[in-house]
Amino acid sequence: MRFLLTVIPITAALIIAACSPSEGPAPTSHPAAGTSTAATATATPAPGKTAPANPALGSPEWLAWVDKTLAISDDGHGPNPGTEAWDQAVNTKLGEEAPQAKLGSAEWQQAVDALLRTRVATH
Repeated sequence: MRFLLTVIPITAALIIAACSPSEGPAPTSHPAAGTSTAATATATPAPGKTAPANPALGSPEWLAWVDKTLAISDDGHGPNPGTEAWDQAVNTKLGEEAPQAKLGSAEWQQAVDALLRTRVATH
């Protein structure tokens, strides 16, 4: 009887732990050459930011979402969305995960979109 009183609470605790969502270990990332840790630390979107439903890649709505998600142009200060300087700032914020495609290209926009949607969905 004493055995059951010990086993049942332990079993229940294990079942609850197995069913609970897990954050998992934090991914280990190293800043890309030439980027600071502060730049890569801000690359994770803030909780509560949601991706727009289906904006066309490169559209003003999509650019605004990427800009806000990565905090590229804080309070209107910074490069204009869609410019080469802005594209470079996006890559800098993304750090090692930055797409290797040509900045601003359709492939680059698609990779940025997929990466940010994954990040927003997990936060």
